[in-house]
Amino acid sequence: MPDTETHPDPIDWSLTTWEGARREQLRRWAALTLEEIILAQEEMRELSERLAGMPRIRE
Repeated sequence: MPDTETHPDPIDWSLTTWEGARREQLRRWAALTLEEIILAQEEMRELSERLAGMPRIRE
């Protein structure tokens, strides 16, 4: 059976390396507005505080 489904966005395999993923992360961060950056940093701080307050599980 032929594959008739087309993929409009082919996979960019360069993003599947550590270096490629880092470049993409920096590219997306640079595209944010100042307001979005500040909001993201506030959310990361809140998450960090919540995780710091969680009990540690040791096995």
